[in-house]
Amino acid sequence: MSEQDDSVAHGKALWHGRFAAAPAEELMAFTVSLPFDRRLWLDDITGSRAHVAMLGATGILDSDTVGAIEDALATVHDEMASGRFAFVETDEDIHTAIERRITQIAGDAGARLHTGRSRNDQVATALRLWCKREIRVVISKVLDLVDVLHARATETDSAGTAVYLPGYTHLQRAQPVLLSHHLRAHGWALMRDADRLFDALERLDVSPLGAGALAGSSLPIDPQHSAALLGFAKAFDNSLDAVSDRDFVAELLAHIALLGVHLSRIGEEWVLWTSEEFGFARLDDAYATGSSMLPQKKNADIAELARGKAGRLIGNLAGLLTTLKGLPLAYNRDLQEDKEPLFDSVDQVRRALVALAGMIATATFNSQNMVDAGDAEALAATDLAEWLVERGVPFRRAHAIVGEVVRSAIESGQSLAAVVSRHAELGAEAAGLLSPGSAIARRRSRGGAGPSVSADQANRFSEELARLRAHR
Repeated sequence: MSEQDDSVAHGKALWHGRFAAAPAEELMAFTVSLPFDRRLWLDDITGSRAHVAMLGATGILDSDTVGAIEDALATVHDEMASGRFAFVETDEDIHTAIERRITQIAGDAGARLHTGRSRNDQVATALRLWCKREIRVVISKVLDLVDVLHARATETDSAGTAVYLPGYTHLQRAQPVLLSHHLRAHGWALMRDADRLFDALERLDVSPLGAGALAGSSLPIDPQHSAALLGFAKAFDNSLDAVSDRDFVAELLAHIALLGVHLSRIGEEWVLWTSEEFGFARLDDAYATGSSMLPQKKNADIAELARGKAGRLIGNLAGLLTTLKGLPLAYNRDLQEDKEPLFDSVDQVRRALVALAGMIATATFNSQNMVDAGDAEALAATDLAEWLVERGVPFRRAHAIVGEVVRSAIESGQSLAAVVSRHAELGAEAAGLLSPGSAIARRRSRGGAGPSVSADQANRFSEELARLRAHR
């Protein structure tokens, strides 16, 4: 082993040859990324295995050298997987640590692992591999939550009597909707999130390995061979773009941020629904918390944190975009800032998805409270207007007539039905529309909130969920 190779094996910086002095402690403390990028160890080893196989296939390395490196990579894999890998202070990142150990094990052969490769394309490759694996886990958790929403919706549809509640606009009661319709509304939004993440995975399915530091290599490397070994759809087209591109990270953070917004909206509703003021649902004890001072409290902390984490996810996206906006081509160390927000967003959204799924799956719906609220007379006001439309009254005039009737009921303190029954253009037949259950039964347009069209929506929902589950 040469003196330079030996120094790498014993923990000197991979770039030490250009410098007469060792890195300052302050430099290492500020630039080190090992505390957060060590989770890329499997992806780094996977990329190195493909790279060394390509070096062998192109004749750049002989078979003995390739075999020695592959054996060393297998040893490091076992050490990492078992937790026996020993890091040293000079390990800047996971990539440095693994190459150092490979060189310790395989000697001169190990020092040849980095032939035709830069940490720039190495890191980008490992990160894309990590995303391909971990984002599929996120998608799976999204669809698990959709399953829970669909199951609870189907359960309420099968209850024998329709379970409905007020639908809200401006957080004011508007019209009654089936509970199943409300639950599936969130499910449709989450399935769009899953679809967007699948779409992003297709775009990031490009191997940057072989781009080098920025301009490729003078050696006869074969990036397409490496890409195929790693399971990427294709190899990069432009080396400058390959090492500097973090669009895929920004895109994933954007999709996760939107997913977080959807989870926040679910959380906000469950905070309201489980309050005494609403009383629409009750949380299982295992998915609620108490108060250190107030013994009567039962808090929807999962729902509140789902709401609170959305700001963090949005912040991660904004932070990375701010980092990327001023970078000239190609690689800049600023790009090290891509990993912490990505890892954090993936971790947080996965935990939120699992917790919300458990919370909703185990909650109890207070159906009678929902139905009583959904039968409030004012929620059928639009039905009165449409009843007039069916009899030839222009909608704007019908709207004004019903608005006047509602105002009269409020000002007189009478029931809406009483005022309607005496109205010259409405009368007793129209007043019948205000009876319990009438308004929800009239919601019959496609995709609407009533019982007669619920089965059709449930079928389409199931088909879309099955399509996403089958996505490869």
